[in-house]
Amino acid sequence: MRPWLRHLVLQVRRNSRGFCGSPGQPAPLPVPQKIVATWEAISLGRQPVPEYFNFAHDVLDVWSRLEEAGHRPPNPAFWWVNGTGAEIKWSFEELGKQSRKAANVLEGACGLQPGDRMMLVLPRLPEWWLVSVACMRTGVVMIPGVTQLTEKDLKYRLQASRAKSIITSDSLAPRVDAISPECPSLQTKLLVSDSDSRPGWLNFRELLREAPTEHNCLRTKSGDPLAIYFTSGTTGAPKMVEHSQSSYGLGFVASGRRWVALTESDIFWNTTDTGWVKAAWTLFSAWPNGACIFVHELPRVDAKVILNTLSTFPITTLCCVPTIFRLLVQEDLTRYQFQSLRHCLTGGEALNPDVREKWKRQTSVELYEGYGQSETVVICANPKGMKIKSGSMGKAFPPYDVQIVDDEGNVLPPGEEGNVAIRIRPTRPFCFFNCYLDNPEKTAASEQGDFYITGDRARMDKDGYFWFMGRNDDVINSSSYRIGPVEVESALAEHPAVLESAVVSSPDPIRGEVVKAFIVLTPDYSSHDPEALTRELQEHVKRVTAPYKYPRKVAFVSELPKTVSGKIQRSKLRSQEWRK
Repeated sequence: MRPWLRHLVLQVRRNSRGFCGSPGQPAPLPVPQKIVATWEAISLGRQPVPEYFNFAHDVLDVWSRLEEAGHRPPNPAFWWVNGTGAEIKWSFEELGKQSRKAANVLEGACGLQPGDRMMLVLPRLPEWWLVSVACMRTGVVMIPGVTQLTEKDLKYRLQASRAKSIITSDSLAPRVDAISPECPSLQTKLLVSDSDSRPGWLNFRELLREAPTEHNCLRTKSGDPLAIYFTSGTTGAPKMVEHSQSSYGLGFVASGRRWVALTESDIFWNTTDTGWVKAAWTLFSAWPNGACIFVHELPRVDAKVILNTLSTFPITTLCCVPTIFRLLVQEDLTRYQFQSLRHCLTGGEALNPDVREKWKRQTSVELYEGYGQSETVVICANPKGMKIKSGSMGKAFPPYDVQIVDDEGNVLPPGEEGNVAIRIRPTRPFCFFNCYLDNPEKTAASEQGDFYITGDRARMDKDGYFWFMGRNDDVINSSSYRIGPVEVESALAEHPAVLESAVVSSPDPIRGEVVKAFIVLTPDYSSHDPEALTRELQEHVKRVTAPYKYPRKVAFVSELPKTVSGKIQRSKLRSQEWRK
């Protein structure tokens, strides 16, 4: 065990009832709170980051010891349901056992070494959490992806990342098989399935049953790579964002304690897809604070299923994107009894003040908004207990120094709109991405002076609250899905009807914004029925790229606005849409 935690955990063995104060002296913090306080102090930048850190060894295994010594309520650490009766509960001890078995599968059957990369493309199945922890134990770098990825998306990600392994489910395996001959780095394919084996694939569940339970966790340095996320931009293909063992492993402890307000008695449900960073945010905010992660398989978003789940299970804390809360408040919430629910959070896109007010009025539970990116941890938030200004993202969250700056990196006064920026010089925050992998130009372009430029525009009021104004680039944020316009335009360009196109965001009452395509048709298609052609193009985009990227709105135009140099001016089209 690392020296910085050894003396704390030794207290567990000396005194299973925790610390006791001397007569006339206040009692020191009990052991769990003292350990969490240490992690929180590092997360807030008040203590130095240790040279060595591994989340599985230094957090999960510590909670397993605390649990064994009776320092944690009898809640599970992980609780999964599928809505039709199946249910899995793991204590920290069982999570440790199963993840060590999974680590042996990665090292043994898959032959993975520290630093190797593995794609995780799974629906909300327990195996996603197991393999994520197994990657930490072995030093394998995990690359989560959404299950809507097409063959083209999978091929690009496997080739760009040079991943040596992938784990997925029955429904996605055929897509992987179709492109794997073009991915020379891919050596092993793991299938999560109860059915018979598939040629060329290893059955993960069978291997897990037979794997030994003993495994020595790799001693990783705090700066060693932990995860890679692909994030969409305005130009070119998605970029690879790399995070370290400590940036995620310790970077969410404070926000988990103060914004998500978690303790070891809480049961936390985040409805996010496993392919998005919010799934990792949940893992790294809940487990350091001893809380239980609750997961519903939720094959599709259904407001009634979510509300019935909240009524049936003792969930204390809920996190959804604003789009889902917009759906929930359209239901008659008075028909449901949320006996345990005490805290709700949202993020991923701007929250409409009307949604917050409706939710609070009908449930008597406040809705706390937070803001962050794939490249960061929580940038701004409304921590529990802080006054909420409806429509604001809240205040800067430590250890970040967040400012509004102009295009030259100069700090702007309160009230002026500018770029949301994080100070990275003279000291770069530890809870920050390492770089855009294999793309030093993109990494350099994201910095201006002493600041990292988020790409979002906002203003800060005199009280330090931040008010989101929009993107300063063309990325579309629909239901918290970041969609690069070039990805959609490239898909459209493959259809013979499309001469050229421009893709922008368009306002939507449910999703906040959606993809709209302005299309100039080729002469052969200029007389086609517009409604039929719209449907055909939408289905085409769904086949070529991930379905969530398809244009929900289509407009056929004779020409697109362009600069003198011939560049399409998406900003004019976007302004036109939002002026409506």
